[in-house]
Amino acid sequence: MTTSERLSWQDPASIERMLDEGQTWAVVGLSDNPERTAWSIAKLLQDRGKQIVPIHPSAATVHGEQGYATLAEVPFPIDVVDVFRRSSAAGEFADQAVEIGAGGVWFQLGVVDPEAFERTIAAGVPMVMNTCPAIEWRKRGR
Repeated sequence: MTTSERLSWQDPASIERMLDEGQTWAVVGLSDNPERTAWSIAKLLQDRGKQIVPIHPSAATVHGEQGYATLAEVPFPIDVVDVFRRSSAAGEFADQAVEIGAGGVWFQLGVVDPEAFERTIAAGVPMVMNTCPAIEWRKRGR
């Protein structure tokens, strides 16, 4: 990965917009397992005033929020689709985010799919990849 690729994947304006303006975050891979990173990041998002929407095949309720098996099942608009999946499986969720009209896509730290990034950006949907909201809020001193 080149420096320019990494920077475009972590566009400061996209990060700022998603963190500041994105109120409803669908968290793909969020289950009720507190040992998973998705669980703690979803709690952080919630503590920051964001509505979380668990997306997991089990459709479990997590942090008091109703879960859904798929993004397509969510009956209200999603501002950010936050993906906690292996890189090899993450791209399909970027495509689904575009299909449902999500306002942005966020691939967590270690999740990288350059082709999904290109497709998502080409569809006019901002995307951030290979970072975490917790890291970005720390960088901003918030």
